[in-house]
Amino acid sequence: MPVEHYENFPVASLLLPARLRPAVEVIYAFARSADDLADEGDAPASERLVSLEAYDHALHGIAGGTPPAQPLFQSLAKVIADYRLPLAPFHDLISAFKQDVATTRYADVDGLLDYCRRSANPVGTLMLHLYDAADTANLRDSDAICSSLQLINFLQDVAIDWEKQRIYLPLEEMRRFNVSEDHIARANADDAWRALMAFQVGRARGMMLSGAPLAFRLPGRVGWELRLIVQGGLRILERIEANDYDVFRRRPQLGPTDWLAMLWKAGSMKIRLSRMAHVG
Repeated sequence: MPVEHYENFPVASLLLPARLRPAVEVIYAFARSADDLADEGDAPASERLVSLEAYDHALHGIAGGTPPAQPLFQSLAKVIADYRLPLAPFHDLISAFKQDVATTRYADVDGLLDYCRRSANPVGTLMLHLYDAADTANLRDSDAICSSLQLINFLQDVAIDWEKQRIYLPLEEMRRFNVSEDHIARANADDAWRALMAFQVGRARGMMLSGAPLAFRLPGRVGWELRLIVQGGLRILERIEANDYDVFRRRPQLGPTDWLAMLWKAGSMKIRLSRMAHVG
């Protein structure tokens, strides 16, 4: 299954255990279809919110043992029951999609991270429950990785989000670095823009590295899956830096040489993290 709309699910990964792929595909289908309701098509905001509210009602139906008759919700109800998944992460996802309909700017980083808490972190939470590894430390590190991935996606897609009339950079920090919306409208990657982006890259990298030890607490293929996810996020940040923070003309993307580098770094990741911790 191609991952086109909802980037944080490792649905097609060869490293994902085969026994979990059907469950992950159902969860992905739920998130993707809800995300499409928020983002795709020409429906007015009021209709989008009504449609998303129906997803919330469906989740309440699943909780009460009476899921809607639609195949998606019947399949989701079975996955939730089979793996004893919590419903809160699903409700959080719907909350974030609703917010996308109504909110196009974020005043400060706390508001942006709260959005990440609901738009990205539930993915990691659900995956940990599927792996039967949802303890406190794992959930904490998963949240850091998922929020970092979301922030990296925002940095990567500044121009794309602008076309949707959205900005996922904290307005307070834009003002602090003397960056205005006109910078984005005019694709102006000047010194002020580069300073702002360097600050954003530093935050995202710090969050990613803080959660990276999770990749060594999860066993086997699952751990390798996560190491590559971590390295993919870090590689995008390196691409942004290499392009001198001009994400307007050179959107950072990963190619074959990047994947080779990611594989090598994933293999030596534990040693490098240990050295960083020792230096710190």
